[in-house]
Amino acid sequence: MEKKVKISVLMAVYNTDFLLVKRAIDSVINQEFQNFELIVIDDGSTNDTHNELLSYIKIYEDRIVYLRHKNCGQAKSINRGILNSRGEYITILDSDDEYKANHLRACLEEMEQTDLIASTTKTVVDNYDDYFVPDKHDHSRLIHVDECILFATLFGKKEVFVGLEFQERYAADAHFYERASQQYRVKKVDLRTYIYYRNSPNSVCSKMKRQHSDTLIAA
Repeated sequence: MEKKVKISVLMAVYNTDFLLVKRAIDSVINQEFQNFELIVIDDGSTNDTHNELLSYIKIYEDRIVYLRHKNCGQAKSINRGILNSRGEYITILDSDDEYKANHLRACLEEMEQTDLIASTTKTVVDNYDDYFVPDKHDHSRLIHVDECILFATLFGKKEVFVGLEFQERYAADAHFYERASQQYRVKKVDLRTYIYYRNSPNSVCSKMKRQHSDTLIAA
């Protein structure tokens, strides 16, 4: 009889450096809570010419499911992962971030009276400005990352994710959370068990902040 999976961890990968993806994978494999599956969705990456990712996943093929399709964006990739998941609960991990060892256990402990949570993060920055990101309603206004709903800190019952697909848009995480709040019990919690690397110059938020700065300079 096949063992029931408690948590499905979904990770979309697109041209992320292998060492960062390996760090993310290792942080899941080394969780204190071990009843999980990790679904890696390769969104058409072109930088892994030596198949390092696939070779590494094969080491843990009893714990990891690997999916690949042509590039279509993070939201559609995660939606595909949801359709292929077997867990009672679903959560997400960005391929350039990582979990503390107690992350899955800590999230699960918050689920007794709620259907979906989002949590604060241990945020890694190079400078204080990195704590601030463009507001979803006004991209010229910056807000602290602790005020945001962060995509990869979402953790909830599978029915929530199946009922509400992610949309390919800025602040897709916040919009998902807001739509979920209309149908389910949602809660923002202060865990800081998710390690969020905000010092990446290639993130969407970093690019938007640079565009805003360039606009101010031009004006």
